[in-house]
Amino acid sequence: MKIGIIGAGNIGGNLTRRLTALGHDVSVANSRGPQTLTALAEETGATPVTVGEAARGAEVVVVTVPLKAVPDLPSGLLDGAADGVAVIDTGNYYPQQRDGRIAAIEDGGLTESRWTSQQIGHPVVKAFNGTYAQDILDRHRPAGDPDRMALPVAGDDDAAKRVVRDLVDALGFDTVDAGGIDESWRQQPGTPVYGLQKGLDAVTEALAEASEERPADFRG
Repeated sequence: MKIGIIGAGNIGGNLTRRLTALGHDVSVANSRGPQTLTALAEETGATPVTVGEAARGAEVVVVTVPLKAVPDLPSGLLDGAADGVAVIDTGNYYPQQRDGRIAAIEDGGLTESRWTSQQIGHPVVKAFNGTYAQDILDRHRPAGDPDRMALPVAGDDDAAKRVVRDLVDALGFDTVDAGGIDESWRQQPGTPVYGLQKGLDAVTEALAEASEERPADFRG
């Protein structure tokens, strides 16, 4: 597939490494410009582009930037994407640590991925937000392996969610359907599934055990 990755930090960089290794045509962008991505491009064969070009023709777009930076993404970001593009949101809200207070999340009761969806004007599928970046490189396993990790995936668009779940499977991880985007609080920071390096049963149980009340460490 043609995949655009916006954000070349730990998660974005390692997804670039693994997705190119699987044979996908990957374009990668960051806020500092394509000239800063030369080393990653040489390592992986990905194409460094501007943020505005990252989604052009893409069937999957990964948005993996700090939440506070989402409103700064170019308007019309997805205008040139393929029809039915699946947008993966890996983001987390860290008000005390990084993002500052976002009223629509704190007071409006929005999940962070619902807020992100509103900002970019397109439905998103929440995935990889509670995954350690190094696990993307080191913890992938073939289907059926007893040590295979499972990742929660939430989204409203069933077709887009299926594309994302199939991609996660190809990357070497099982998936658990975590419901719609308004249920994605079950995988936000501070929940039992966040950072959990376990299989299907444990991830399913952790999602069920989540509390909708945002932990104090993750409130502004």
